[in-house]
Amino acid sequence: MQEKILILDFGSQFTQLIARRVRELNIYCEIHPFNKFPELDSSVKGIILSGSPYSVRQEDAPHFEFAKHHKTLPILGVCYGAQYVAHFNGGEVLASSTREYGRANLDYIKPDTILFKDVPQGSQVWMSHGDTIARIATDFVIIASTDSVKVAAYHITGTQTYGIQFHPEVTHSIDGKQILQNFLVDVCGCTQDWTPDSFIETTIAELKAKLGDDKVVLGLSGGVDSSVAAVLLHQAIGANLHCIFVDNGLLRKDEFQSVLDSYQHMGLNVRGIDAKQRFYDALAGLTDPEKKRKAIGRVFIEVFDDAAHEIQGVSWLGQGTIYPDVIESVSVKGPSATIKSHHNVGGLPDFMKLKVVEPLNTLFKDEVRKVGAALGIDQNILGRHPFPGPGLAIRILGDITPEKVAILQQADAIYINNLRSAGVYDKVWQAGAIYLPVQSVGVMGDERTYENVICLRAVESLDGMTADWCHLPYDLLAKISNEIINNVKGINRVVYDISSKPPATIEWE
Repeated sequence: MQEKILILDFGSQFTQLIARRVRELNIYCEIHPFNKFPELDSSVKGIILSGSPYSVRQEDAPHFEFAKHHKTLPILGVCYGAQYVAHFNGGEVLASSTREYGRANLDYIKPDTILFKDVPQGSQVWMSHGDTIARIATDFVIIASTDSVKVAAYHITGTQTYGIQFHPEVTHSIDGKQILQNFLVDVCGCTQDWTPDSFIETTIAELKAKLGDDKVVLGLSGGVDSSVAAVLLHQAIGANLHCIFVDNGLLRKDEFQSVLDSYQHMGLNVRGIDAKQRFYDALAGLTDPEKKRKAIGRVFIEVFDDAAHEIQGVSWLGQGTIYPDVIESVSVKGPSATIKSHHNVGGLPDFMKLKVVEPLNTLFKDEVRKVGAALGIDQNILGRHPFPGPGLAIRILGDITPEKVAILQQADAIYINNLRSAGVYDKVWQAGAIYLPVQSVGVMGDERTYENVICLRAVESLDGMTADWCHLPYDLLAKISNEIINNVKGINRVVYDISSKPPATIEWE
């Protein structure tokens, strides 16, 4: 049984980051909302309590049955988690006289404290709280302080419970990863054996047991997630996996055939379907982004369902759902009201009557890539930038026509090819061209033109949750602009998007 750490989510913006840091230490962990605490078994080695936007002093503050668990399992409270344990166990949390945000230094570390093994005095940590622990109970021992926060960390005598008022998961806490490792390895006794190879071995065995001789149908997109899911399923059930790759007319230039060729070289059982016209017909006249998404989703399901019915005896639908999608769908306050329809988990219509298998639903995006590399998947697929499910439809602002798609495909191909040839493609998280519903005056030769505008977008990110615009070299941008204007009929102006997320999104629609 795979050992694991449970992370109890009280709504912190950093909860996923805690999980990523735990996973980086080759230890499996799961995030659960505080109000959906799972049944414990022998695989659980410890619990981490996250931060929260709430104060423990609020009437509606989230609660956790601490007394039920702290004598049996190691517990690490982070920020709100630490304040919660202190406040409801004989201590007191008050509003701080000065809001404690930003960098601080651990001026005092109690000698021989296991949580701070190999952490030097003066180590920089990151504070982010408006409350502070003003008083602790007699069985609590202060194990670290800063110049302004006396109880920066504590240990409850006779237990394996620790609390820290700073965030070890952020990079500004210089020794934060060491502190987490000390808790996970020295306190919880984790063995750090969760690796891509172990994940593959365990997952394939589980898929064989779950699926047996059943047939699975899976929609491929050409992206990382569906490709890795397909290879895992193929290694488990072989020819009983039937893959469908749909050309919706909204892919990048020449992508349908090149990706189809890649899949067939991988030994996958893939059928390509040209459904461009069905999508164009459904999109005709639509300008609202969400209506465009829904039309694309509806037609995809229709095309996919038609193809699936041609395969006899299919019982399962394979999906490339990854862990952030799952977390979002069961978050502390329920699914976000602003999730775009192409990001929703599930979405399978009742009429398809298939069970769902999601071999990647415990992995973050970077972990999917590592598993893909261990499976031997071509780097051209693993290294591809994320590409939205609705494709170029949400990179063409306004209505969709085959002519606009062709223009954007040409401009986008010039952009991406230049990023590759300049050696910067792999340094960019996501890049794409956007067709704007704007015409501007230009001069080509001796003629006045009134043509369209292409916007270039390139961002840096770790996981897409936040992103910053890339500072591409000016000479590279100039080269790309010249090539697009000189070679793509209908475009006479190119602009570059220098907006970060938040407040802007990565895609324009």
